[in-house]
Amino acid sequence: MVHQLAVVDKRAKIGKNVVVEAFTTISGDVEIGEGTWIGPNVTIMDGTKIGKNCKVFPGAVLGGIPQDLKFDGEDTFVYIGDNTVIREAVTVNRGTKALGYTKIGNDCLVMATAHVAHDCVLGNNVIIANACGIAGHVEIGDYVVMGGLSAVQQFCKIGKHVMISGGSLIRKDIPPYVKVARDPISYAGINSVGLRRRGFNNDKIFEIQKIYRAIFQMKMNTTQAIEFIEKEMLPTVERDEILTFIQNSPRGIVKGYGSSKD
Repeated sequence: MVHQLAVVDKRAKIGKNVVVEAFTTISGDVEIGEGTWIGPNVTIMDGTKIGKNCKVFPGAVLGGIPQDLKFDGEDTFVYIGDNTVIREAVTVNRGTKALGYTKIGNDCLVMATAHVAHDCVLGNNVIIANACGIAGHVEIGDYVVMGGLSAVQQFCKIGKHVMISGGSLIRKDIPPYVKVARDPISYAGINSVGLRRRGFNNDKIFEIQKIYRAIFQMKMNTTQAIEFIEKEMLPTVERDEILTFIQNSPRGIVKGYGSSKD
């Protein structure tokens, strides 16, 4: 169902039961999966691939060229997974030759006026609240919740199940399973409420707490904390995920309790 006042290039691949509302423009190199709703006044540009049963609200611009002076017209893409909701005036830019694409996973919610820049990769079940700015080359894991008006510096990595307070400025990597808050941004405990909602039992939550107690509260540097954890705690999926994330963080992780000004 394409409204007569919409402009849809004949080359675009539109799935079954897709609704395109009035005054929307869809370019030729676009794919839209079945059951997706495209609201009025949406612009979907070349290189955009949208999954099934998505919703794109008025004013969104998907697939615009990167706001990166190094971009030289190369063919790049935006991938948006199934069941994802893009709210009003969101912008998602194509990738550059550095990665080749920008990707938002399945079952995500990107709230009004947020910006996802070039070469970003967002996992599944991610929630980005209103007016967040995500700079280029950022990686965000599954089930991350980013509070409104937050900004992420380029090349940062955010682990799975992280909760970020509103108005945060993220300049360092954030390891999995934690909450972060304050200014400058710092560790504020583990995301126990979110973990319980997703089926983590008390024993697993306590294990994660013990790991982060060693990292942030036992007055050891990062290298000492990793050595302590490897020696004193049995290997588990969560333990190894946390340690691997920290060891592969070239910019370093956020600070712990009492390490930044109130």
